[in-house]
Amino acid sequence: MTDIPFEAHGGSLVNLMVDEQRGALLKDITMNLQDVILNERNLCDLELLAIGAFSPLKGFMVRSDYESVLDRMRLQDNTLWPVPVCLDIPATLAEHLEVGQSVALRDPEGFLLAVMHVEDIWQINREKEADMIYNTRDLSHPGAHFLYKKSGDYYIGGPIEAVNLPIHFDFKQIRLHPEDVRAGYRKLGWQRVVGFQTRNPLYRPQFEMTIKAMRLAKANLLLMSVVGMTKKDDFDHFIRVRCNRKVARHYPPDSCMLTLLPLAVRMAGPRDAVFDAIIAKNYGCTHFIVGHDHASPGSDSNGKPFYPVARAKAFASEYALEIGIEILPFEEMVYLPFEDEYRCADQVLPGTQTISLSGSDIRRRIREGKNIPEWAVFPEVTEELQKAYPPPGMQGFTLFLTGLSGAGKSTIAQVLYSKFLEIGDRPVTLLDGDIVRRNLSAELSFSREHRDINVLRIGFVASEITKNRGVAICAPIAPYEHTRREIRSVIEAYGGFVEIHVATPIEECEKRDRKGMYAKARAGLITGFTGVDDPYEIPSSPELSIDTTNMTPGEAAQEIMLFLSNGGYI
Repeated sequence: MTDIPFEAHGGSLVNLMVDEQRGALLKDITMNLQDVILNERNLCDLELLAIGAFSPLKGFMVRSDYESVLDRMRLQDNTLWPVPVCLDIPATLAEHLEVGQSVALRDPEGFLLAVMHVEDIWQINREKEADMIYNTRDLSHPGAHFLYKKSGDYYIGGPIEAVNLPIHFDFKQIRLHPEDVRAGYRKLGWQRVVGFQTRNPLYRPQFEMTIKAMRLAKANLLLMSVVGMTKKDDFDHFIRVRCNRKVARHYPPDSCMLTLLPLAVRMAGPRDAVFDAIIAKNYGCTHFIVGHDHASPGSDSNGKPFYPVARAKAFASEYALEIGIEILPFEEMVYLPFEDEYRCADQVLPGTQTISLSGSDIRRRIREGKNIPEWAVFPEVTEELQKAYPPPGMQGFTLFLTGLSGAGKSTIAQVLYSKFLEIGDRPVTLLDGDIVRRNLSAELSFSREHRDINVLRIGFVASEITKNRGVAICAPIAPYEHTRREIRSVIEAYGGFVEIHVATPIEECEKRDRKGMYAKARAGLITGFTGVDDPYEIPSSPELSIDTTNMTPGEAAQEIMLFLSNGGYI
């Protein structure tokens, strides 16, 4: 491991990549090492550690650094660091590891990336981490959701020797490392650089904000397009990069550099603003833009903002001197239609008409096939988005019928299946709960965990069908709200998702029970039966709710078809 000096921009960079000779030695010894398979976040973190974007870190954090970061936003040596960068592992693996061992870090396909020398193993305190880093335990926060639902139970920490970087086949020309970016500054003669990080396509108001920042700082621009782990409802990184490449052409010649940032976003609001500024500093930026509601996931499950909108700007500015970067705080950029110009919201006179569209608004309009005004998005970016997300009539979509056993889901699904085959404009697949059980999940039991796995498998297959612009008709019981929400978030990234609660009361369902399952459950002959001794969580906001007590399956299917017609899907 070496330090790469660079005088003009930033401090020295940590380089965790070993030379060829050391790499060959490490490959030999990994034959006898325990493997650790990295998840998506781990892969992003390892890459940014290895290339120096997380300087001065030299590996995944040990416990003393982790706890110090949680408590006081500093490493043990008092270096400012706002968020944990830890390697999580399952308890089954932690049982076989000891401090002093080395482990081989591999991608999901087994490709060797690095060797880690384990200096610490400890159990995660999820409650404390959620409270200190995200200021919430609400699972609608993506960071808290990952912590509680996706991460392992233990962290291991220690220095890393990187042998290979994660393999990427896309956009290789603009996957630049910090040292590459700094070398580019030298070549272009740049002395002052504004950094702007985005996980979205660059829309017109954000473009105008970067132009104002460049003028204010008398600087050039480093546009860091995040291509790591982002929010599930974001456009995928291929779309974002294609769009941002087109936007980059609107800047004056030789004034903008575009690089991809393989960052797993934490969405930790104020702490993330400091984190992002440190990363920008490592990429050689002298200034960094912190915009309106920076790194916030929006509102919690009660509709309240996770973070005050101005807090991130104030927080980053508070630490700017210590980081060694100047923070450029910006209010929301709005459009003034009569003046045909863009201004920060705090610079608009009272009574002046303004218009604004959030990134969420634009994503929703694109997915619904609605027009996007040119003041909001460059036409060539809109064209790119519309290629990826055609109007609803050309999209794939999923119909997800959920309800108690005997509610009528399967029969309605069969009617819908016939109707779509009759229309014949898209491939259509029926994923009934019982059919999937026999063909895709035969090895699963009816435990709560296995029922969840079965429903998630249905969701995965439906997402692939939707992605390829077909129609997936799903009819599982799917009793748990969090599982249905997870499936929705995955499928809506590719097309439409229509949740239909077949809300037939349990009394009516029991009358229809040809197999006698309710009677067996009432008698205690079977356990864990939904609606009897295991709960059915009523959907909180389905697109449709249908009670089939006094309705034929054909009438229920017609109501669904009318909804789809109104939404432009048929």
